[in-house]
Amino acid sequence: MMEPTNDNRAERARKLFAGPIAFLKSAPALEHLPSPIVPEIAFAGRSNVGKSSLLNALTNRNGLARTSVTPGRTQELNYFDVGSPLVFRLVDMPGYGFAKAPKDVVRKWRFLVNDYLRGRQVLKRTLVLIDSRHGIKDVDREVLAMLDTAAVSYRLVLTKADKVKASALAEVHAATEAEARKHPAAHPDVIATSSEKGMGIAELRTAVLEAVES
Repeated sequence: MMEPTNDNRAERARKLFAGPIAFLKSAPALEHLPSPIVPEIAFAGRSNVGKSSLLNALTNRNGLARTSVTPGRTQELNYFDVGSPLVFRLVDMPGYGFAKAPKDVVRKWRFLVNDYLRGRQVLKRTLVLIDSRHGIKDVDREVLAMLDTAAVSYRLVLTKADKVKASALAEVHAATEAEARKHPAAHPDVIATSSEKGMGIAELRTAVLEAVES
């Protein structure tokens, strides 16, 4: 008889993220993408939204994803293998919205990301990170529109939730969910997280596994 925890997605997600996770490769262009053999979950967000910190918290590893104080440093799709045997892959997408990046870098970002989103059959969900202190910006809306057009399922995730008061967090959470309901490809529920405090991390792990298994 199977243990009841085997049917508990939260517990399975915890065990999976506590197990083997390894950096696979960086892909500066589509021809460098790994073979599409398992589901992929992508992470997108403005530069300095806390994407690397969230990936490190999600995987319970300090240095899995590089954190950088230089906006726009990551201009490649970074792949991480989860599980042994391999269960799925996390994809760290280059940050967007960096004001100081040259136009050709921004253009390269748009082509790479757009082509990846449109053509990747194994991409199950994109998690779009939104800074709790600022809420959704116009540059975020551009990316949401890109995801809607590509018909890629995505979910909004608030970062740095510990940096704002509870009342302000409740407001930005409600506003973000209201925005999500306007978009055809968006998941209606928003997850608030804090990499530093561990808030929402277990819920996010469960959401990732749910998307993988959908």
